[in-house]
Amino acid sequence: MATKSYPKDRTALLFIDPYNDFLSEGGKMWPLVQTVAEKVHLIENLRAITAAIRQAGIQIFIAPHRRWQPGDFENWDHPTPYQIEGAKIQLFAVGSWGGEWHPDFAPQPGDILAKEHWGGSSFANTDLNFLLRQKGITNLIVIGLLANTCVETTSRYAVELGYQVTLVKDATSTFSEDRMHSAHELNGPTYAHAILTTAELLAALPKAAS
Repeated sequence: MATKSYPKDRTALLFIDPYNDFLSEGGKMWPLVQTVAEKVHLIENLRAITAAIRQAGIQIFIAPHRRWQPGDFENWDHPTPYQIEGAKIQLFAVGSWGGEWHPDFAPQPGDILAKEHWGGSSFANTDLNFLLRQKGITNLIVIGLLANTCVETTSRYAVELGYQVTLVKDATSTFSEDRMHSAHELNGPTYAHAILTTAELLAALPKAAS
């Protein structure tokens, strides 16, 4: 799949769910993603990408998942299995350490924070598309968690909305290697415009702003 160009005035980094519960040791989901995350050097790659993106002057958007709070999903007609299980463990609970940003990936001045998404897509029932359009963004580089749920669902939705989408296959993780394989080798090529490694992405980014 050919590498695309990333004009800094039309490109955004979309970072999905950079919470402690996903990315920090002691987080509720870290034991489930740790094996794959360590194999692909996830944390190091996320650090490298966010640093390079900032140096290049490219806008960062953060797309956070709904943080659990009492009453979530009660009396819902059809919550998803993931929503039910997340509620049981109070995933990303408001006011908890797990619901705080990983310290290396907390929003910085100038970053744009979208409203929290309830399900897999960072676009559904949020203001993300509106915010991207107001910045004139057409190209999205998508990183974060999980590869086969929120990253894939958000990226598919983005393509349907007309965005150019790049997946970074070692800047995400999920519960098993077969899920990663499906996300990037089977499903990704059916919709993504580019599927790159971190090294390939860094080489393709515009030079750092002077």
